[in-house]
Amino acid sequence: MQPSTARIMIPASPNGSADVPADVLIVEDDPIIAIDFEDRLLGFGVTSVRTVGSVAQALNVIAARAPDFALLDVELIREKSFAIAERLAALDIPFVFVTGYGAETSIPPQFAARPRLQKPCSSDALEAALQARGA
Repeated sequence: MQPSTARIMIPASPNGSADVPADVLIVEDDPIIAIDFEDRLLGFGVTSVRTVGSVAQALNVIAARAPDFALLDVELIREKSFAIAERLAALDIPFVFVTGYGAETSIPPQFAARPRLQKPCSSDALEAALQARGA
């Protein structure tokens, strides 16, 4: 099942840490994984988490309001997230690829140096990626 619209989750009492971006976009086609990421990001102090499940949805969300940071699942249901990565890179917005396929995932050369998180990832690894902002 693919999320059909962007969801925005805002914690009841935002604690906004200076070490984490305020607004994070998650591009993930598995709703359970997306909810897990949302919960953990909010726990780290992110104040707004928007989640989409397709390239088209992500590009629309970015056009409406660019995020501070993004987590991109490489392999979506029928597509890959590289068009989103290109748009984010053009806007100078940091992002991290997230994949369950490890080293066998083919990443285009222009993104080969970008950081990747292996699914499932630990909270420590997710928080470190968030704080490093994809550097």
